[in-house]
Amino acid sequence: MLVTKSEIMDEAAVKRALVRVSHEIIEKNRDPKELCLIGIKRRGGPIARILAENMRKFDNIEVPVGYVDITMFRDDLPEKPEKPTNGGTEIPFDINGKTVVLVDDVIYTGRTVRAAIEAILKFGRPANIQLAGLVDRGHRELPIRPDYIGKNIPTSRDEIVCVQMEEYDGCTGVRICMEK
Repeated sequence: MLVTKSEIMDEAAVKRALVRVSHEIIEKNRDPKELCLIGIKRRGGPIARILAENMRKFDNIEVPVGYVDITMFRDDLPEKPEKPTNGGTEIPFDINGKTVVLVDDVIYTGRTVRAAIEAILKFGRPANIQLAGLVDRGHRELPIRPDYIGKNIPTSRDEIVCVQMEEYDGCTGVRICMEK
C-alpha cells in the first residue's frame, strides 16, 4: 500500500511545467514537419497528447502523437513470452528521418527509456530521438539524460514518485509516496 508523503505538483503546476516543456520543444526544433511525439505507455501517453495540444495552440503546429508499450523490451523480465505482441503500441506515422520526442512521466534509472528506444527502432530509423519527462528523479543506471524536463525532484531510492493523470486517476498531480 502506498502512502502519500508530500504533494510536489498540483494540477496547475503540472500544466505550467508542460507549457514550458512545449515551448522548449518548439524552440529547439525549428522544422515542425519533421517532429513527432511518442508517449511511453501508460502516463507518457496523456503527457504527449498535452504537449502536442499545447504546440498546436501556441504555434499552430500539428505534431503527430504515437504510443509505445515497452513490455517486450524490458530487461527486468525473467523470460519473454514466446509470442511477442505490440501490446498497444500505436505509431501510425513514418518515423524514418524524423525527430522523435520520446515522452515519459518519470525519468528514473533510464531502463524504461532504453526499452522504449529499442521498441521505437523496430518501426524505423529516426534522424534523432529526444527525451521529455514531467519529472526527473535522478538515480540513473544508464547514461541517459532528458532534453526537456518539467521538474527535477531529488528523491531517495525508497521513495516512489506517483504521477496522476486525469485520464487514469481522475485527477492530475505529482506526489512522493512511500510503501506502508
